[in-house]
Parts: sequence; C-alpha cells; structure tokens
Amino acid sequence: MTRTDKKVGYLPARKPGEHTRESAAEGVESALKLLEGRWKLVILFHLFGGNILRFSDLERAIPGVSQKMLIQQLRQMERDGIVVRIVHHQVPPKVEYGLTDWGQALCPALDALLSWAAQRDNQA
Repeated sequence: MTRTDKKVGYLPARKPGEHTRESAAEGVESALKLLEGRWKLVILFHLFGGNILRFSDLERAIPGVSQKMLIQQLRQMERDGIVVRIVHHQVPPKVEYGLTDWGQALCPALDALLSWAAQRDNQA
C-alpha cells in the first residue's frame, strides 16, 4: 500500500529544526542572501560587541564606501532585522546604528566560518 503523502504529493510534517537536505540547503542559501552586499559584513564586524555607531562614524571606519551605498546596505539590514536604527530627535539630528539581538547572534556563526576558512589556509 502506498503512503498517503506519496499519493497527494506532500511530505509529512517535520519537527521544528528538523531539515531535509533540500530544506537545509534552502535555509543556508536564504541566510547567505541576507549577507550579500559588498559592505554588509564589514558593517557587521564594526557593530559586533554591542557597538552603537553614528552614520558618520561608520562612514569614516569603512574607507571606500560611498554614502549612498552605506545607506543602502544599512537600510537593507534594518529591513531584514539585523540592524536597528536609533533616531535621536534633536538639532542637528543624530542617527545611530547597532545590531539587534538576532544580528548579534551572527557573531558566533561568522567566527565559525572564519575558523573553517583558516583550516584550509593551514592545509596549503
């Protein structure tokens, strides 16, 4: 007898955190897409550790980035829930950026990726 899920074309429900090869690959791919962009990782490393930086501080800390590109990358990361934008209503206006808790949680994952890449360098 054929299982019902094979007849109707869907898989039985999985437990949370349980992945198939395909769903794991899709999950990692979507996570990496959040970090796509020339300056996003550099911005992240400047904000790790609870650092709160003004836009001008980030601009000075990242040589070569244009204002337009920095704004664009920060807005994308804010939209994705990685960065929080803090606006202080004063004259002149003051805007600061920091990581959300979820953004800060990227630190160990990126450290692990860095260690993994270093293993390859040590083998060569």
